[in-house]
Amino acid sequence: MEAALKAIAEPRRREILRLVWDAERPAGDIAAHFDVTHAAISQHLRVLKEAGLVNERRDGRRRLYIARPESIAELRAQLESYWDEALTRLKTEAEREERRGNGRQS
Repeated sequence: MEAALKAIAEPRRREILRLVWDAERPAGDIAAHFDVTHAAISQHLRVLKEAGLVNERRDGRRRLYIARPESIAELRAQLESYWDEALTRLKTEAEREERRGNGRQS
């Protein structure tokens, strides 16, 4: 999970994920969306692949990339668990404050 978090911390990588979310795209097509070198995009794709967020498939000389929704779903579930824990603590504290407030009115 740490590698995935580091991978999506970079804005270009998040944009690459959006580009390859629904369909395979060749690296050159992905690179055309950015004002950086093809080598830079290749490095971003390598990071995303090593983090398990995209799959790479060769088609002749081309490399095609597509997002791995199952890996992103795992990452999302982990992040949501933090949110769920925070909401539970907030609810508990709000209920505690409410009980304190009701005790003062008696």
